Amino acid sequence: MSTGKRLFQYALNYKRIILVALAMLTVAVVADLAGPFIAKRMIDHHILGIESVWHTTDEQSGAVKYKGNLYTKEDMEQETDSAQILQVGRNFVFVDAKIEFDGNRSYEDGVLTINKGAKAAQYEAELLSGEELMGFYRPEIPGIIKLLAFYFGLLIIAAIFQYGQRFYLQKSANRIIQKLREDVFRQIQRLPIRYFDNLPAGKVVARITNDTEAIRELYVTVLSTFFTSFIYITGIYIALFILNARLAAICLLLLPVLFVWAKLYRKYASKYNHVIRSRVSDINGVINESIQGMSIIQAFGREKETQKDFEKLNNEHFTYQNKLLSLNSSTSHNLVAVLRNIVFVAFIWYFGGEALQPSSAISLGMLYAFVDYINRLFNPVQGIVNQLANLEQALVAGERVFKLMDEEGIDVSEEEIPRYKGNVTFDHVSFGYKEGKYVLKDLNFEAKQGETVALVGHTGSGKSSIMNLLFRFYDPQEGKILIDGMDISEMPRQTLRKYMGIVLQDPFLFTGTIASNVSLDHPSISRDTVEKALQSVGADRVLKNLENGYDEPVIEKGSTLSSGQRQLISFARALAFDPAILILDEATSSIDTETEAIIQDAMDVLKEGRTTFIIAHRLSTIRNADQILVLDRGRIVEKGNHDQLMESKGKYYQMYQLQLGNKSKAG
Repeated sequence: MSTGKRLFQYALNYKRIILVALAMLTVAVVADLAGPFIAKRMIDHHILGIESVWHTTDEQSGAVKYKGNLYTKEDMEQETDSAQILQVGRNFVFVDAKIEFDGNRSYEDGVLTINKGAKAAQYEAELLSGEELMGFYRPEIPGIIKLLAFYFGLLIIAAIFQYGQRFYLQKSANRIIQKLREDVFRQIQRLPIRYFDNLPAGKVVARITNDTEAIRELYVTVLSTFFTSFIYITGIYIALFILNARLAAICLLLLPVLFVWAKLYRKYASKYNHVIRSRVSDINGVINESIQGMSIIQAFGREKETQKDFEKLNNEHFTYQNKLLSLNSSTSHNLVAVLRNIVFVAFIWYFGGEALQPSSAISLGMLYAFVDYINRLFNPVQGIVNQLANLEQALVAGERVFKLMDEEGIDVSEEEIPRYKGNVTFDHVSFGYKEGKYVLKDLNFEAKQGETVALVGHTGSGKSSIMNLLFRFYDPQEGKILIDGMDISEMPRQTLRKYMGIVLQDPFLFTGTIASNVSLDHPSISRDTVEKALQSVGADRVLKNLENGYDEPVIEKGSTLSSGQRQLISFARALAFDPAILILDEATSSIDTETEAIIQDAMDVLKEGRTTFIIAHRLSTIRNADQILVLDRGRIVEKGNHDQLMESKGKYYQMYQLQLGNKSKAG
């Protein structure tokens, strides 16, 4: 399914609101487009209506008194004397007769002469004074006032319904984007960890924020403009056909011209916008990287090189912005104005002179209405063209968002199982992050409930990969992992992880408070549980000096707390969830000696009754482990407790002696 169709499917979720908005838009357009019709009637029937045939009458109501006689424009049932008022230059004359034909008019010495081709006619006429002329206009004033009041009422209706349609269209757009963002975020929760290995976090964030905001512009501005313009153009053409079908048919020639023009504009605007969007993304990346690495940039004197990289991207962005500006200037605003003027001049040239003649089928009021509608026709056209670039940006953004949503994910399971004891077995497990390149090879070991198993080895030996498999962030290519005899590959990931706890080398804290970072706002973890967990790991001794205690605010990543404080909070978090299996991934490597002593004192409490896996470089922290697995290039090369491995004087012995020697030299 194309991106456009998928965006349309999202819009259908709120079709009722959109249909209400479109209905209100239609009413607003009809009310707005009635203006030229009202102006036409006002010109033809009231302002120029004074030149109609006047009849003598005996009735006083609404009649005009002139030279002792009463006159009215209304058709009389019985035959009466007729008269006409005609404009000659700037003056008006009264002819006490009905003229046979109309043409070029001239007045001299009380005689009105009308010439039309070879024909000529003369009539006795009287020049009307201003007061006499106003007497004939006076009956038209109530009609003009009624039309003005009617038009003012239509303007109010149009304004109300315009507000309503914009409100509901934007409301539906916000709802659509709200749902889209929730769906994207839900999809991110479903994606395996492997997906994030190759996609920087910034790009994922951009999909949820920048790209969905571009799509929001599609619904709020672009489609709103397109809907409004389409209804306006349709309404204008209907009005033109009502006025004069022949002239309206000629105006239809504009549509193919505008279609070809829009296609050409979109072709080049799309190309430029793709480059501009890419450069904006690159510029954001450079700025973000420079801010995060400012200390390194300044320490190594790389300010000028960083500035040059930024200027290169900025200049490319500037160049393509100028190209887009030139395209807009030549094909958007200016072209619309030129096309409008050409059509306007052609219309006046062909029909203007004829319309000015009273004998023509085209009245002056109709000419005015046509000119007004033709001018109005170009406003929605220009609105559509101006939104083509935003349309292209939204489609590109939609393509990126839907590409993320099409990634294969795993649904969050609500399945519940009884708490397992924590007996872990790795049965001939082999695993690689890339196909055919194993980082773990034929691993076999058991960890019984309550045991502490330490994993040691050089960087890249596979220690963290074992934990990734145990948590099912990844699945092994060969072998299987069992917990209490159950194959974890047959268990839902969320169910498996419910009874696991983890403490990372660099603990992650969320914005909130210390207490909320321990409980993660889980409804089953009470305040008492949070405080007991913090006390159990000795955090109360380290955090007691904070002004707000356990309610101390935590900002992004806990940057206002020391590494030791952050680590203790993560220990308390793991303990509060009461896991059956506890994983400590380099948990004490970044902690000072005093804090490490506090954690070591609390370690017995943490490990009691739990299967604990410890990944450690500092071998002094795992001397009391029940089982130590020594890894080398993905294989277990030694296995046993500290004393057994020291006696065998193998790889573990060498590592321990090396660390002991380094400490002695440091001392």
